[in-house]
Amino acid sequence: QVQLVESGGGLVQPGGSLRLSCVASGIMFNIYTMAWYRQAPGKQRELVALITSSGITNYSDGVKGRFTISRDNAKNTVYLQMNSLKPEDTAVYYCNADWTLRNYWGQGTQVTVSS
Repeated sequence: QVQLVESGGGLVQPGGSLRLSCVASGIMFNIYTMAWYRQAPGKQRELVALITSSGITNYSDGVKGRFTISRDNAKNTVYLQMNSLKPEDTAVYYCNADWTLRNYWGQGTQVTVSS
């Protein structure tokens, strides 16, 4: 059974930082492209960042320079370090694992940026 379990969300003030984690089980983690998506109320789910099995990263324009995605294959975990957070970063953040025709989602973790 495949599981992606996110953690690390919460309430933070503008300019603050959070680190999200996603632990995967039931997949051969090291071959998957891992990604973080987010969905704000009333908006479509959007890609935030991804990291390939070989460590290549890609970011959406809105988070470049502020967010960093990384992975630890020994721990089956992908991280999203979020710095200089803005109110517009408020959303539910989802972890995604993708490999050929296999695609899996976590349950999401809420990030709220507010003073």
